[in-house]
Order: sequence, then structure tokens, then C-alpha cells
Amino acid sequence: MTTEDRTRDGFADFVRAENAGLTRFAYLLTGDLHHAEDLVQVALARVAVRWEGVEDPHAYLRRVLCNQAASWWRWRRARPPERLGGVLPERPGPGADPDVRLVLWAALARLTVRQRAVLVLRYYEDRTETETAALLGCRVGTVKSQTRHALGRLRVLAPELAELVGRSPQEVTR
Repeated sequence: MTTEDRTRDGFADFVRAENAGLTRFAYLLTGDLHHAEDLVQVALARVAVRWEGVEDPHAYLRRVLCNQAASWWRWRRARPPERLGGVLPERPGPGADPDVRLVLWAALARLTVRQRAVLVLRYYEDRTETETAALLGCRVGTVKSQTRHALGRLRVLAPELAELVGRSPQEVTR
């Protein structure tokens, strides 16, 4: 970013451009739209304070989101789970198989925050290993090993995923 972009107006433009993508990323980390929006606000507040000094705001924001999500998960373990109210969640769009989505979401929820973040960045946001490493503030080798461990754990935790997408569990383990 140029120095002209490091103004207050530059930050406002950055927020407008990135807000939807950051909220999607935060939602995939937390599974709760309202919490995801809160997480994005915390991350944006942290970037706003350091706006002129942050070299790569995209990477910094995603790192803050991952760290805040991990803190939230730690805090949530000590608190009893919330109950779903009388309002039903929105229905998935056409073409989305709800069985696959539910099983996948349940399996992803059992991964660590770091593993979930790596899978979301690599496969949902279609990022390269290098981009993922930069966004998470780690090395490419760490991204590779976290991806391998996360996929292996998914195979163990949810072998039904392979069957739901039309493959045998033996094909997926190779």
C-alpha cells in the first residue's frame, strides 16, 4: 500500500472492500454469524490503531481473527452451551446438500482452531500454501503439516464424509 492509502480515508476504503470477506472467514472459524461480526469489529479496531504501521493489513487481520477465535473457544469451554431459540436458521441455497454441510460442519468443529483456519484458507478461500502461511504468520512447512494433520483427523472423526461425496473411505485415505 502506498503512503496515500495510509490515511483515514484509506482505512475506510479498505474496510468497505474487505468487510464481507473477513466476515465470511470469521464465520467459518466460529460457526456463528453474530460472533463472526463481533470478531471482525475487534480485528478492525486493532488494525485501525496501527493502520499506518501495519505492513500487510490482510495478513494482520486474519491473524487477529484466528487468535481471537482461539481465545473465544477457550472461554467457551468453561461456559455451558447455548440453546437454539425458536427461530430456525436459514435454508441452504440450491445445489447445497444439507447432509454434507451438517456432517462437514460437525467434523470441522472438532478440529483445533489452527487446523480449521488452515483448511478454510486453503480449501474454502482457495489460497496457496504461501498465502496461507503469510496470513497466519507461520512457515509454509507448518501450513503443510497442519493441513495433513487436519485432513487425517477429519478422516478419522468423520469417515461418513467420504461416503456423502460418493467415494469410499479407502479412496480418501490414499
